[in-house]
Amino acid sequence: MDRELALEIVRVTEVAALNCARWMGRGQKNEADAAATNAMRMMFDTVQMDGTVVIGEGEMDEAPMLYIGERLGTGVAPKLDVAVDPLEGTNILAKGQWNAMAVVAVAPEGTLLHAPDMYMEKIAVGPRAKGRVHLDASVAENLRAVAEAAEKDISDVVAVILDRPRHEHIIQQVRAAGARIKLITDGDVAAALNTAFPETGVDILFGIGGAPEGVLAAAALKCMGGELQGRLLPETDEQRARCEAMGIGDIRRVLTMEDLVRGDDAIFAATGVTDGELLRGVRFIGQSRARTHSVVMRAQTGTVRFVDATHDLSRKQLNGLQI
Repeated sequence: MDRELALEIVRVTEVAALNCARWMGRGQKNEADAAATNAMRMMFDTVQMDGTVVIGEGEMDEAPMLYIGERLGTGVAPKLDVAVDPLEGTNILAKGQWNAMAVVAVAPEGTLLHAPDMYMEKIAVGPRAKGRVHLDASVAENLRAVAEAAEKDISDVVAVILDRPRHEHIIQQVRAAGARIKLITDGDVAAALNTAFPETGVDILFGIGGAPEGVLAAAALKCMGGELQGRLLPETDEQRARCEAMGIGDIRRVLTMEDLVRGDDAIFAATGVTDGELLRGVRFIGQSRARTHSVVMRAQTGTVRFVDATHDLSRKQLNGLQI
């Protein structure tokens, strides 16, 4: 993949964030998601690539969402797998809370896991703790490993966990081990990404979330030198059959980074829609201007760029869509 593609991908997340940010706090998550999706799709049409959505928001009959199997780009090489979440945290945005983002990952064709839309058990850490944790280890063992890697007391370790009844046993074990907890309502891609940046104050992600989000997070952590391990949790015969159809043999095995994002190249980009630990949300600053804050990174080089951009919205029109 050409390095110029990274800037093109961050332009995609920027336009999605700009187009949905005005829905913040208005309680209309579906409208916000549709606004982000429409803008993302239109901007993808300008990117020189031949991409296929492998992680999307539904099946072909669920358009206008960016569906699995949809072709994106101008149709010119390179051939890419595309993972998208036009608005990660629809509930977050609807309530005006933290860490709503527009997210895209791309990688060479055939390298991203075609994760079915089901639950995945996950553990994620940044580069300091890579290779020191394991999904099958106890919560206390993983917390001790992270504390040792970060050279700090376990009481200073922060675990981020989705606030769900299914995680009560994990919460109890983290507290018993003496570590601290940040409970989140939604948005575990942002939570996993935050583990790679010490300034966010997040050290480890535990718990069960969406499998598609797990692949997106793995792409980000691959760029950063971090680690995510996952295990698919199909709940129905149909979901189990889908895993088999996608070539996932032993459903109960731990999926490693190489299972989730094969090879040594991937590009990940995210633009903040609302404020978070890592990214600021969209700011509308008057005179038809807005400001966005994004991160874009590439696994092959390990380069991480933060993009602080100001947009003249009076000039920003895309295929008839006024941003």
